Amino acid sequence: MKLSLIVAVAVLALAHGSFAQDATDLQKIGQYFEEMKNKMTQDLTEFMRSQDLTSQAQSLQTQLEPLASQVQEQLKTVAASVEEQIKPMAASVQAQIQPMVTEFQKQTKPKPLLRPPSIMT
Repeated sequence: MKLSLIVAVAVLALAHGSFAQDATDLQKIGQYFEEMKNKMTQDLTEFMRSQDLTSQAQSLQTQLEPLASQVQEQLKTVAASVEEQIKPMAASVQAQIQPMVTEFQKQTKPKPLLRPPSIMT
C-alpha cells in the first residue's frame, strides 16, 4: 500500500511538473508572439513615417523649384546691374594707376652694369 501510494505521488508529481513545463513554454511562446507583434507595429510605423517624409520632401521640392528659378533670375539681374556700375569705376581706377605702374616698372628695370675701364697694355 505504501508503495502504491509513493508511486501515485511520484506519478502526480511528474504529471504536475510536466504541465508546469508546458505552461512555462506556453508563456514563452505567448511572449515571443507579443514581442513579434510589437516589433512589426514599430517597423510599420517607422515605414509609414519615412513614406510620409518622402512625400513631404517631394512636395516641398515641387513648391520650391519655381521660387528657386525666380531667385536665380533676380540674382542675374542684380549681377548685371552691379557689373554695369563697377566697370566705369574700374576703368577710372586703372587709368589713375597705370602711370604709377609704368613709373614703378621703369624704376625696377635692371640697369646695365658699368664695365671697368679696360687697361691697355
